[in-house]
Amino acid sequence: MTDLSPDLVADFTDWYLGANPIYASLAGAQGYDRTLGDFTEAGILARESESRRWLERLEAAEVDGFENEVDRELIVSTLRGSLAYESWPSWRRDPSVYVGPVFSSFFGPFLNRLADEADLVDAAVARLAEVPGVLAACRANLDPELAAALLVERALGQARTGRRFLTETVPGLVADERLRTRLAEAAEPAAAAFDELVEFLAGFQAVGTWRMGEELYSTLLREREVLGYGANELREYGQAAYDELDAEMREVARRLPGGSDDWHAALAALQDDHAPTLEDMRAEYEAETERARAFVRERGLVTFAEGEECRVVPSPEFQRPILSVASYLSPPPLSTSRVGHFFVPFTPDSFTEEQVRQRLRTNSRAQMPSIAVHEAYPGHHWHLSWVADSPRRARKLFRTPYFTEGWALYVEKVMREEGYFATPAQELAHLEFRIFRAARIIVDTSLHCGDMSVEEAEHFMTTKSSLTPGTAKGEVNRYCAWPTQAPSYLTGALEIDRIRADYMAAGRGDLRAFHDTLAGSGGLPLGLARRVALEG
Repeated sequence: MTDLSPDLVADFTDWYLGANPIYASLAGAQGYDRTLGDFTEAGILARESESRRWLERLEAAEVDGFENEVDRELIVSTLRGSLAYESWPSWRRDPSVYVGPVFSSFFGPFLNRLADEADLVDAAVARLAEVPGVLAACRANLDPELAAALLVERALGQARTGRRFLTETVPGLVADERLRTRLAEAAEPAAAAFDELVEFLAGFQAVGTWRMGEELYSTLLREREVLGYGANELREYGQAAYDELDAEMREVARRLPGGSDDWHAALAALQDDHAPTLEDMRAEYEAETERARAFVRERGLVTFAEGEECRVVPSPEFQRPILSVASYLSPPPLSTSRVGHFFVPFTPDSFTEEQVRQRLRTNSRAQMPSIAVHEAYPGHHWHLSWVADSPRRARKLFRTPYFTEGWALYVEKVMREEGYFATPAQELAHLEFRIFRAARIIVDTSLHCGDMSVEEAEHFMTTKSSLTPGTAKGEVNRYCAWPTQAPSYLTGALEIDRIRADYMAAGRGDLRAFHDTLAGSGGLPLGLARRVALEG
């Protein structure tokens, strides 16, 4: 046994930041912004080996104090989940393992502005010099027997935006003309490397599968998420939730003008009321975000982090080919900034007028209140700006979507309880977002356990929720590429509901105290979150 002192946790987080410099700089850690890290086979295998050694040390450590125990268990679950992927090496299967981090490494620093412009450009130039090596590692590491054509095509869509992103979009974020010119010139070799990758991926003959399989899927649920069940049980929970929500939505749909219990038809009609353009959609989301913030403050549902701000902006260009819904980027938790960004789902430039119209329909005015609550107040932005004030560095850095996405869906229900959704239309849209998450559970588990084809999944999402065919296609591609993430929303929300019930029954505090305590503990695996709320 070794002591689990704060030094051991600090030593691990220091190692982790050094091994993952893109993540480190996006988190606001100093000294990591001039390198992309080692994406070669040798570098990846070395990190896996070192991760196993850290896991052994942490599992053997004696725990002194409740908070240290929570930190240890959080890190252990993170490492177990990461190492479980050794049997499913994404770095041999999916080009986005290389492409995605390159994009975020350049976009995030200019978005967050933690340094002056000259320093940001210096760091970007240093990283640009490493882009050809990262993309060469992608070409070397991809295994055609393991890589799936669907994932390659998905990454190819991103890679095609690489040249413009590096030579136009990123330099366009620089105000100083001299610095902008320097950055654009330095970007040319990296852009050429993206051109080469596009050609490579377009001709790459991938014959592997994206299906993870029930065994690894269940292992991730138990080891990384610390849930007491596997994929098959999760699918049953999703189906039960779907059936319950379906009945509730029929009742609400009857309260609409001229209503019936056909909530599918009711939602389709509601989608006709939407913003006329993408920029109008962004502006309406901005207004709704401010309304949600004022409502939360007036009701005293949470305590706000000092200096927090949520900016509502178009989704970055490189995300548009692969992400069809709203998203959020948190403040860098190791910095003093508390500014987060709510990304409104703009479409790629290549979209037709009809495709743009369908995107606007799936962001109708009835749906906007729930989405603004989820992404901003008191959802992701409130939560992650609040967590950024935690004194526990491990809690700032390591989190699971089963808590963070669960939290954002949980607070949608809280806002319904508080009367935020003022019309039956808004209430029905709120319930549709929950049933959509129940459908995700069913589809994600079915896809990766081999019980549903991509076409069947797309049909399920268009007939069992209100997604348009184009949006359903984007969603299902996401599930194929990111197994276990899609079920996190409703799974987490239902568990947080149960934790709240037990917290209140034990008389440990009021609703605001519960929210501040549970969300302030970070984005813990749900079993650990329960312990913090009821034992801490």
